[in-house]
Amino acid sequence: MSKWFALVPFVVIVGIGLVAPVAMLATGATSLGDTVGGAYGIALAGSLKLSLVTAVLGAVLGTLIAQAVVKSKPGVLRKVVTTASGVLANFGGVPLAFAFMATIGNAGIVTKMLGLADTGFSLYNMVGLSVVYLYFLVPLMVLVVLPALDAVKPQWGEAAASLGGSRWHYWRHVGAPVLAPPVGAGALLLFCGAFSAYATAAALVGGSVPLITLQIADVLSGNVLVGGEGIGAALALDMLIIVGVLMIGYWLLQRRTSRWLR
Repeated sequence: MSKWFALVPFVVIVGIGLVAPVAMLATGATSLGDTVGGAYGIALAGSLKLSLVTAVLGAVLGTLIAQAVVKSKPGVLRKVVTTASGVLANFGGVPLAFAFMATIGNAGIVTKMLGLADTGFSLYNMVGLSVVYLYFLVPLMVLVVLPALDAVKPQWGEAAASLGGSRWHYWRHVGAPVLAPPVGAGALLLFCGAFSAYATAAALVGGSVPLITLQIADVLSGNVLVGGEGIGAALALDMLIIVGVLMIGYWLLQRRTSRWLR
């Protein structure tokens, strides 16, 4: 029985930090049907669109960068990339928004130097917000997928070549199936990160881009209607359901990854 006592702190932390808040949201939320139509439905669709685009782009770019690091000779480049990724993956919120405003905003330094305003580019819409999100999502993907790429053994490619297989056959039948789970798990993690981000979007675009996190902030602060706590709780519950489903998928992919890459 003594070994079960070691789980008591974990159970208490999970209960206070996860179970109790979810229970409070569930009891305080209005009907979830009220959150899938009108402005709330548009905000939910906007968050899903932003998260999907940035997750796919971030997964592709992050995987390519990580693959370049793995193929390079061990040394300074790997240390620089991993260190920079660790810093940039945790750089967000108002400081990140301000940095981009000062760089490629309407009056930003790079905007004036390159004449970005003449091309129609704007930082304060869905495209601009996607660029900002990729700034911390790509480094996060590098950190997530790098161990999986390290675990791919060169002997696998040599074995495929010795059996008469081409490079295409190796990636089609060996490389891609083995790396698909960790890359997919990383993409799901990026999706959840973009879906739940708030401070950067709030500081950068305000209410000009419909996002569910901004809608929750509006109803809780009374900017839309007084006493909208029930709507805010329902919107948050929508987010928890979506993120929960994605995290189950992430866990399943991670299990498959650990079985292949040991």
